[in-house]
Amino acid sequence: MKLIAWNVNGLRAAIRHDFMTTFKNLDADIFCIGETKLQPGQIKVDLPGYHQYWNYADKKGYSGTAIFTKQEPLHVTNGLGVDELDHEGRTITLEYDNYYVIVSYTPNSQPKLKRLAFKRAYNRAFLNYINQLKTNKSVIFCGDLNVAHQPIDLKNDATNHHNPGFSDEEREDFTELLNNGFIDTFRFLHPDEVKYSWWSYRSHAREHNAGWRIDYFVVSNDLKDQIKSADILTDIYGSDHCPVMLELK
Repeated sequence: MKLIAWNVNGLRAAIRHDFMTTFKNLDADIFCIGETKLQPGQIKVDLPGYHQYWNYADKKGYSGTAIFTKQEPLHVTNGLGVDELDHEGRTITLEYDNYYVIVSYTPNSQPKLKRLAFKRAYNRAFLNYINQLKTNKSVIFCGDLNVAHQPIDLKNDATNHHNPGFSDEEREDFTELLNNGFIDTFRFLHPDEVKYSWWSYRSHAREHNAGWRIDYFVVSNDLKDQIKSADILTDIYGSDHCPVMLELK
């Protein structure tokens, strides 16, 4: 099974930058999208052979997620079931016979960490949510988690310490999540590889590969032996993020 996750930073813009060709070439069984920046009815995407599921933010032109899947799920859930966290279209869960697939576009803590409290509330609720799910079935979740976990996961770790996405609190939240029985699949297979998934549009950051690894596939520990490959597709353009990929046996 091949899964792709991509923060497209606006799906309409990504489509203008050849999203459809990339989508077809990747031929994923499940394709998860972050930051669609859409409202209902703003776009119609023709994806033969795929079921489409969307979650929209209340605020126009902001956040939003989608999942395109070849296999119809048993059940679809939008949000985490926490009203104060569920107005930004950040999560979709698909339930299948033996596993759940979740896309999460985790909040950005913002300059001066002004939204850190909201992000940490989301992190706690998300961890509670996936812990409940994994008592029933295996869990696969993915997306832009807006955190670089370790110094290896960003170009300039020293100068970015305490900045959004590399604060001690955000990194500790991700460590706690992994300690609850989950695996960062890319780092599991590539413990020492330096590879990034996001680059600022400023200062030719992508050209100089001054990036961050903030996009992930994470699985529950019971899927450890099913991890076939995990990669970051840095040769694909069309957003300030590139897609990440997971293949399970």
